[in-house]
Amino acid sequence: MSGIFGAISRKGDCGNTLLYGTDYHSHMGTQFGGIAVFGEGFHRQIHDISQSQFKSKFYEDCKRMKGDKGIGVISDSNEQPMFLNSGFGPFCIVTSGLVENADELACTLLEKGISFSEMCEGSVNITELIAKLITTGKDLIDGIEKMFEVIEGSCSLLVLTPGGVYAARDRRGYTPLIIGRKEDTWAITSETCAFPNNGFDVYKYLEPGEIVLVGEKGPVTKMPGREDMQICTFLWIYTGFPASSYEGINSEIVREKCGRALARHDKDIEVDVVAGIPDSGMGHALGYAQESGKPLRRPLVKYTPGYGRSYTPPSQETRDLVATMKLIPIKDVIEGNRIVICEDSIVRGTQLKNFTVRKLWNAGAKEVHARPACPPLMFPCRFCLSTRSIDELAARKAIRDIEGHDIEDVSEYVDHTTDKYARMIEWIRKDIDVTTLRYQTLEDMVEAVGLPEERLCTYCWTGRCPSAGKAPARETAASSIRTV
Repeated sequence: MSGIFGAISRKGDCGNTLLYGTDYHSHMGTQFGGIAVFGEGFHRQIHDISQSQFKSKFYEDCKRMKGDKGIGVISDSNEQPMFLNSGFGPFCIVTSGLVENADELACTLLEKGISFSEMCEGSVNITELIAKLITTGKDLIDGIEKMFEVIEGSCSLLVLTPGGVYAARDRRGYTPLIIGRKEDTWAITSETCAFPNNGFDVYKYLEPGEIVLVGEKGPVTKMPGREDMQICTFLWIYTGFPASSYEGINSEIVREKCGRALARHDKDIEVDVVAGIPDSGMGHALGYAQESGKPLRRPLVKYTPGYGRSYTPPSQETRDLVATMKLIPIKDVIEGNRIVICEDSIVRGTQLKNFTVRKLWNAGAKEVHARPACPPLMFPCRFCLSTRSIDELAARKAIRDIEGHDIEDVSEYVDHTTDKYARMIEWIRKDIDVTTLRYQTLEDMVEAVGLPEERLCTYCWTGRCPSAGKAPARETAASSIRTV
């Protein structure tokens, strides 16, 4: 994924706002950071941030790159921003989302004589692809609309021009964009946690498909939004920052509600300690402790200065290294205790088993009860997340072992009331080596968010998109699913 941010100042340089606003998206990616500013022309800078913090890389850049408007990005794969000098004028662009048919679209453009200058892991840079698609329009708005028509997946974006910053949210609203304001500056963000410490208040949540030009005098709608929304539910459960709100609903509050729901189904077990897997499991654990009345403690603590999220690095080797090193067990809290651990999700299961549960057993835990805050993941995300292959998912590995082969129809395993679902959960329980395993139900998760299910994307759990009926199971190779 990527986190994007834009700033437009009415009274001078936007550098500090752009630096710190973009930095509040550091939880969204670990590979590249980038900023672009318009002052006396365009100025653009990109750095590899895989081994360093965004602020340390860009602090000096933002002091010398003067301008009253700018955009920034933190990305998990593609180098951005991209600069193009198009038939309707020069612009810089940053993007967030996922494009499934990127290779197909790139081939189509190449056949038309359009070339690409940037590459990412042997394929075209997706942000450059989006920019080239936009330039096929008669103007910027027409180009964005044409891009929306041809991509499969999702793409939200910010486009920096001499006249202001264009913000466009993807047509189904899978990824959010929010406009903020303070006395002398406007901002656009994908994470509202970028607003409070920078002095902004939320002004507007962009609607799906809406395109807005934000200039010195504020936002002007260039293309109205749509009512049919399918925002990613996982934002509240895991990927979003606890201090961020989406559609006006705070992530931390949703996580506490998820934890409460998990505890209500646990009347049949006795535990001594409630724990959250840092960081994203902490809110769920708080809710569990509030509902159960059991003490919240920290048997595992994250070494924050050195390690970020383990799901964002592109290689499995790096993800495993981060998972190994970042969590430090406290034996004095663990030894002899029955512990329930709240986690945001179980994706592959390998990190939970090898780098979390094993540390608890080795430190003398008496029992370990795992409580993921969402249902079993069944499908790789098609719209904005980083699950790369259907074969990697813990639930799919369980189904394959139970059935003896891969199956297309997994509806009986999705339904938590069936015997097959119970067999799948028991397989995963044994595999990750916990005393008990109980997943959140889809109904409880949706209730915790508080939006109607038809306005949420639950594809990775159910395989269906609410407004489009049942979607096919896309058992696609990792190379053809590209994040932006």
